[in-house]
Amino acid sequence: MDVPATVRTALADQPVEGKRCLEAGAGVGNMTAGLLDGGPAAVYAITDDREHAQTVRDRVEGGRVAVFEADLRSMPLRAETIDVVTAHGLFNVVPPPDAERIVSELTRVAAPGAHLVVDDYSPLGEHPIRELFAVENALMELARGEPALTFYAADHLQSLFEGHGWSLERRKTLLDPVPWTESHVQAHLDVAREVAADLPTGTAAPLVERAENLAADIGSVDAGEMYSLAFVR
Repeated sequence: MDVPATVRTALADQPVEGKRCLEAGAGVGNMTAGLLDGGPAAVYAITDDREHAQTVRDRVEGGRVAVFEADLRSMPLRAETIDVVTAHGLFNVVPPPDAERIVSELTRVAAPGAHLVVDDYSPLGEHPIRELFAVENALMELARGEPALTFYAADHLQSLFEGHGWSLERRKTLLDPVPWTESHVQAHLDVAREVAADLPTGTAAPLVERAENLAADIGSVDAGEMYSLAFVR
């Protein structure tokens, strides 16, 4: 099973074998696949996106893996039952008001002595791709009242988890710089266009035009950092 190098690096020092594991924010199941390779007793993959849930089911469900379509702010898991918690590329799509609630819920389900891995992207410096994300966020704020993306500094997430009783064990860099491919750039442009459809044309059109021009100029680019934080409860 294909597992991205970032996932393998993030899990390399984690005690997965024989453990009950959780991938919070399953996406397409990359971390679920990585956990499964480590010989766990069970893996629970949770996402609130129906398409992602089906993708993970098609990819890995069965045997030791169970996929749930559920809200990460209120997960269908009993308290103190998970030995290894992972959040791989999750928090950059979590708006600040929800981050605290998700951290609290991840802590609730974690067993005493549990391990936690949080992988995410540092805030970008001055770069056209940062402006593309800003335009995407502006459209999302206008249409739905919350940003599409929030890039948290590693220190911020560290403090958030430490405030819930987790102790940092290590910090490492997974990617520096991060390769934003043409398909990544196009996906963000597609989100901007989709959200713009919910807005008056006069409001959305200038922002969509700016996003299209930025995407055309960017093409693909290497920018920013992806980091990994490991904690123990």
